[in-house]
Amino acid sequence: MLTIEEIERGRWDCLVVGTGIGGATLGSVLANAGWQVLFVEKGRAAFRHDDALRGTYPESSMRSAEAASLAHASLLARAGRCHEEIQDGRHSFVPYIGCGSGGSSALYGMAMERFFPADFEPRRNFPDQRGSSLPDAWPVGYNDMTSYYQRAEALYRVRGGRDPTSAFDSHALDTRSLSPSNAELCSHFQRLGLHPYRLPLACECIPGCECCQGYLCAHGCKNDSSRICLEPAVRRDGATLLDECEVTRLEAGPDRVTAVIGRWQGRSVTLKADHVVLAAGALMTPALLLRSASTDWPQGMANSSGQVGKNLMRHCIDLYLVFPRNRRDSGFKQFGLNDFYQSAEGKLGTVQSFGRLPPPAVLAADMIKDVQSVRPWASPLLKFAQPALRGMLSRPLRRGVLLAGIMEDLPYAANRITPGPPLGIHYELHLYELARLRAFRKRVAKALRPYRFLRIRQAEKNVMLAHACGTCRFGEDPSLSVLDPYNKAHGMRNLHVVDSSFFPSSGGTNPALTIAANALRVADHLLSERGSAPRSG
Repeated sequence: MLTIEEIERGRWDCLVVGTGIGGATLGSVLANAGWQVLFVEKGRAAFRHDDALRGTYPESSMRSAEAASLAHASLLARAGRCHEEIQDGRHSFVPYIGCGSGGSSALYGMAMERFFPADFEPRRNFPDQRGSSLPDAWPVGYNDMTSYYQRAEALYRVRGGRDPTSAFDSHALDTRSLSPSNAELCSHFQRLGLHPYRLPLACECIPGCECCQGYLCAHGCKNDSSRICLEPAVRRDGATLLDECEVTRLEAGPDRVTAVIGRWQGRSVTLKADHVVLAAGALMTPALLLRSASTDWPQGMANSSGQVGKNLMRHCIDLYLVFPRNRRDSGFKQFGLNDFYQSAEGKLGTVQSFGRLPPPAVLAADMIKDVQSVRPWASPLLKFAQPALRGMLSRPLRRGVLLAGIMEDLPYAANRITPGPPLGIHYELHLYELARLRAFRKRVAKALRPYRFLRIRQAEKNVMLAHACGTCRFGEDPSLSVLDPYNKAHGMRNLHVVDSSFFPSSGGTNPALTIAANALRVADHLLSERGSAPRSG
């Protein structure tokens, strides 16, 4: 391993900030092509630390009656979780997102689905919405992404079934049997004329696999961006990883980044590269750009359009605890249902099995945090109530199957991040989204009858932040977008963004595969500009 002094002296071909799906995927392609790549990761690289917390939620080790907070920073860091607070109006919370090698993919449930062709022309899906900043179309279409979707599915070894509502699946088939409870629910939906299918998962499905949604995998079967891209790039292709280093600002002249400034082990470090790629996530990437204001970029770097940090989106997600007759379940994320994705009532959302249920301690902490946000006076009482609440939740959780309803939200300029510190978000659902959400909930409830079920309403809660995107949108017009169609910042020669910030609309399903496919596309473009060709093997 290089010393920090050697890393600072180096002149890197490409410096990648963040090791989630976008950053690790792009960086691995460049490293394999012979580029000198430096990954800079704010969190810890779990594969380098023997004390990484794997196979369980950190909340299971917390004694406090409160949800995860700054008091648990060390434990959260070991678990690959974000360990800093963000603000949302009246209260602060620690978001449930990744921070460490693999980013949020280290925690994800491994569902990697393509967007539908119609998702690349979003205005057609919502013709009656006038208040949103939704564009007519992405600057790339589905056909432009097809080959990259295929490469991403192969790279992450995605397996699943064919979605009958789509003709575009090309991943490998998953031939495993459904668990009894999931098979029962799928048969129920089929009798209603709906079309359930096996979710495409980036998983090796080894014996004993527990899905590990929400925490670091303990079995080596979750195909996250650390396992698939980052670690091979470092161990095989000569890339360098500097973890536990927070990038605090970028320095730049009128048209290029000249230095990346960070904090590592209490000291300032200055790093330089020919190309700088931001992939710190849709919250942190725009915050970094806004914090990098200068004489040349008074509104924040790459922000001549004033769009950096705006148009924040995060999917509207509810959970449904369903009680089938057959209660034997593997706890594995297994099927999806897209009949409501493009329905006669307009575009609503997708339904998916959620996977292994969180322990009662996690759900109880989330419920208490939610009550505290609106009734802070109740905090002392809630501390005494949590043990009883855990007990009340334990029995139904053992008997139920959890489904997730995921609905696309639309971009609005007023929904945005503020750089802080501390980082802040301003996000609210508009009347249009609330009406669609009511319609979606009715459709899901109707499809679940006559089963007993408990709907856990989370879509309106910012503390349940998921699939954040859109804060550095790409587009053709520099006055309306932050990035060009190849994800290069307008007005900058050597700055790209490849995390979910680039989305001009949120789609309505899991974003990981689209992030990976786009990262492959941008990597190919960088290689073609430089005349590089990937090494074999």
